[in-house]
Amino acid sequence: MTDQNEPLLSVRDLRVSLPTEDGAAEILHGIDFDLNRNEILAVVGESGSGKSVTALTLMGLLPARVSGSVRFDGRELTGLTREEMRQLRGRGIAMIFQEPMTSLNPLLKVGYQLEEALRAHERMDRRTARIRALDLMRKVRIPDPERRMDSYPHHFSGGMRQRVMIAMALAGRPKLLIADEPTTALDVTIQAEILELIRDLQRLEGMAVLFITHDMGVVAEIADRTMVMHHGRAVETGPTDEVFAAPKADYTRALLAAVPRLGEMAGHDGPQRFRGLAGAGTPVAPRPAERKKPQTVLDVQHLQKRFEIKGGIFGRVTGRVHAIEDVSFSLMSGETLALVGESGCGKSTTGRAISRLIEADGGSVMLDGFDVLNVSGADLRRMRRSVQMIFQDPYASLNPRIRIGASLCEAYLVNRLGSPAEAQDKAAHLLTKVGLNPDVARRFPHEFSGGQRQRIAIARALMLDPRVIVADEAVSALDVSVKAQVSNLLMDLQDETGVGYLFISHDMAVVERIAHRVAVMYSGRIVEIGPRAAVFGAPSHPYTRRLLSAVPVPDPARRRAAHAPAPFETRSPIRPPGHVTPPLRYREVAPGHLVEETSMSEFART
Repeated sequence: MTDQNEPLLSVRDLRVSLPTEDGAAEILHGIDFDLNRNEILAVVGESGSGKSVTALTLMGLLPARVSGSVRFDGRELTGLTREEMRQLRGRGIAMIFQEPMTSLNPLLKVGYQLEEALRAHERMDRRTARIRALDLMRKVRIPDPERRMDSYPHHFSGGMRQRVMIAMALAGRPKLLIADEPTTALDVTIQAEILELIRDLQRLEGMAVLFITHDMGVVAEIADRTMVMHHGRAVETGPTDEVFAAPKADYTRALLAAVPRLGEMAGHDGPQRFRGLAGAGTPVAPRPAERKKPQTVLDVQHLQKRFEIKGGIFGRVTGRVHAIEDVSFSLMSGETLALVGESGCGKSTTGRAISRLIEADGGSVMLDGFDVLNVSGADLRRMRRSVQMIFQDPYASLNPRIRIGASLCEAYLVNRLGSPAEAQDKAAHLLTKVGLNPDVARRFPHEFSGGQRQRIAIARALMLDPRVIVADEAVSALDVSVKAQVSNLLMDLQDETGVGYLFISHDMAVVERIAHRVAVMYSGRIVEIGPRAAVFGAPSHPYTRRLLSAVPVPDPARRRAAHAPAPFETRSPIRPPGHVTPPLRYREVAPGHLVEETSMSEFART
């Protein structure tokens, strides 16, 4: 019989080696930690520190040589067979992976996948499994579960897909839940909801949670104890309050010092460089002043995009989603305009419409003299040279079968901007500019880390000397040090080239440091726009205030009693065909700082 006073999970001298061309390489170097019952232990560190390797080793999902001891609920795991580990997964230990879309089968309905997990763990009939699946969907707060059971994963937002993954993890009533970066790609309000949900379920089910993250604000919000990892070693472990208040390891102090915090930019008019881990504690150097007189390179007026909802056996239009509605703003050369808001508010749709990756339904977009929405043929190709995109996931946007050098040169050669030799020279120059050795041009995307791939995506965007770059969540999934490096790189390149950035992000601390102006979107509309200092220092719209209040604070002493705000409906409502949205009215609360008036009463009612 298991002693309830013993740790649920006890790891001693865990060492993991992976095969390489030069022999076995040790990835984990003697990890020791305990996880008690009904406890949340956060594992933090930079990319490559060994966080996910530790989790995959505990689950028996890593084809590696493992030594040391892993005792779970009084049972040694390191000597178990594959079949014994398969039986343990789900019922004893369950895992939530970072990217739910790649974990869910896109060809199967969500309800079927939940039922499949239940039938595998509980050996119940299909009718009972469906009843239990509905109960799990209610438990993770998915609205209208009876209807959503028959939806496919792509019908769900990122936050809802993550809720489905949590429901699947709970199907076997596990004693230990491993959450590997479950909120990294989510906006601040959805992140707050997921954190609150995990906390509530942990208390309700009596589980222990191993929470892997690189976000120190999330750690402060959720963890009872914290383990800091660096280069495959646990450099510090202790109660979260103590680790934050009096860190013992130099690396922990550097990690905490490098975390961006809201309010750090008070008193600064323009963007400021980040402090990297190597230079934590050093003063932040001011950016040089713009040398050229700024010009308007992008002017967007009354932009609209609506998606049709089709249903029935004949596929008739049953409604329209107003993804973006009457969006207007301008962008100057050498300026960064941040577009912020929750998932589904229309940020990415706006960026894609401006780039003509999707076709807008109305409005006008003038880009460096081109009428973007009405050009075609050669003019369209020339227009696209003026606007480039940096996508959130550089691995998905880079062709895995093409070497990096060829990916960088492709657009340059297609647009006939020079010879192959000139293209290679420019690619080498840009790789050097983004901090990479030109020799890496011979490598494939999978041979790089996430931060390096994002640098490659930036170099590719610069190959055509664009006037505007749409950075769509370009740093959201990066750890604190790589995020700082990439953000500093973007600011340096802007100072040098005068490129304008439409910086789409849900990371408010990064936005506060990198943006000149901020536009806040809600349900497809810009509800507030103005200088960064005005929007962050004195937000006038209730939604902006709610968005800022949801940002996790990297300080356990300030952990809020009410951990997450009441959720907003972040997607535009489905309206019948022919619906016309009333025109917007704005009032100026400061010079250049506009706030939508029409939604004030709506938020007051909320």
